[in-house]
Amino acid sequence: MTTLRRTLRTAGRAAAITGAAGLAGIAYASVIERNWFRLRHYRIPLLDPGSPRLRVLHISDTHLTPGRRMLLEWLRGLEAYDPDFVVNTGDSIAHPDAIEPFVSALGPLLDRPGAFVFGSNDLYSPQIKNPARYLWRSSREDYSKRKVPDLPWRELGAAMSARGWLDLNNRKGEVKADGRDIALAGVHDSHIGLDRYETVAGAADAEADLRVGVLHSPEPANLNHFAADGYQLLLAGHTHGGQLCLPFYGTVVTNCGIDRRRAWGLHRYAGTWLHVSGGLGTSPTAPARFCCRPEASLLDLEARD
Repeated sequence: MTTLRRTLRTAGRAAAITGAAGLAGIAYASVIERNWFRLRHYRIPLLDPGSPRLRVLHISDTHLTPGRRMLLEWLRGLEAYDPDFVVNTGDSIAHPDAIEPFVSALGPLLDRPGAFVFGSNDLYSPQIKNPARYLWRSSREDYSKRKVPDLPWRELGAAMSARGWLDLNNRKGEVKADGRDIALAGVHDSHIGLDRYETVAGAADAEADLRVGVLHSPEPANLNHFAADGYQLLLAGHTHGGQLCLPFYGTVVTNCGIDRRRAWGLHRYAGTWLHVSGGLGTSPTAPARFCCRPEASLLDLEARD
């Protein structure tokens, strides 16, 4: 009996320690890391020899709800980095009342040259789901029965367009930033089957100083199209960098066709440069990050040697 009591006490202590560690991990992921924003900084030798630097700010996946005060305040501070051009790769809102706070937080950034595409969560409000399902399938199937958007995506697009940002949802366009001509093409979110690359297909303008492809979800099929058409820099989001990652392993799932190694950050892809943002937010139904801090990125495009 003495041995049994000792065994039970030991097991009880182990269970208590495990439970406390689990609660501490949940608290860290949902309170600390979720609000531990960072700005990544990359230098990309992309421009013609002798060209001055062109600074691009890439933001994505804020999934904004009105109460995210720390996120809103951090967004307001990005103007201080003086970008020449801003790209938003979607999933900006997660609540019908989030447009005004989002636009207000962007503030003077909207007065700079910019462009945007939508993500699925700009159209459809978040729903409670089992996160473990991402281990064997993407969330694309979740939208197959949702035919009518219930978030004010038109108003979101109008708010950004009214300030001069270019709507690239299955569209091409051009902007001038810091005196340079930027040729742009973008597609709507492939995750909900709204991408139509055929509407923007064709060789990018070879006379432009820079050629950029923009998409929310980094699906290889669209990435290959952009690369084949001569776009030098591809910008995407959607993955959240994995959101819940493992130490020494990294991203577990990407929720799209891109491989784990390129779930976030800067990479070479099919002869072009690809930057996938790890994103700034989380779905309100899964408000946690682990080993995957929320982020935006500054891309300093520099002259090739």
